[in-house]
Amino acid sequence: MTDNPRISAAEAVLPGILKLRWTDGYEGIVDLRPIIKDGEIFDAIRDPERFSQVRIIEYGHGIFWLDDDGYEIDFRSGRLRELSERQAALLDLAG
Repeated sequence: MTDNPRISAAEAVLPGILKLRWTDGYEGIVDLRPIIKDGEIFDAIRDPERFSQVRIIEYGHGIFWLDDDGYEIDFRSGRLRELSERQAALLDLAG
């Protein structure tokens, strides 16, 4: 992992699952379903339509969605990179 990974592209591929690309060229899939399945804060992005409206934070330091009140639900780039690499490693072990 790089010291300060920044996101250059984000796309919802399924409800709860994102395809992300970082500025160093790394691409990965991040399954957020285990994280967003509980908690009132994630109500808005459990809706597939809303989840597909993912946006990149200025300068690529993370991603976010707006809830019904205009508050950001966000995840930071470094944490998403860590999740992506960990999930990819688990898939390699299973495959």
